[in-house]
Amino acid sequence: MNIFSGIVVFVLIWWIVFFCALPFGIKPIENPGKGMMPGAPVDPGLKKKMIITTVVSVLFWGIAYAIITSNLISFHDMSLKMAQ
Repeated sequence: MNIFSGIVVFVLIWWIVFFCALPFGIKPIENPGKGMMPGAPVDPGLKKKMIITTVVSVLFWGIAYAIITSNLISFHDMSLKMAQ
């Protein structure tokens, strides 16, 4: 895996984990005022979620990197078989 592929895989993993983490810990506003969405969160905690997402993504990326570089799953061989 070259550096560009590694970055692309990490960014994809990061966004998937981030979108999965967004709904956790959300508490809606008790009495929303006029013009406020009733489902708007009091404190979305985005900074905390971004840090947790980065840590989890590094772990998942490490697993993906180990699988790809160890040729446990050979994507090159898969593409050759599909071309036949």
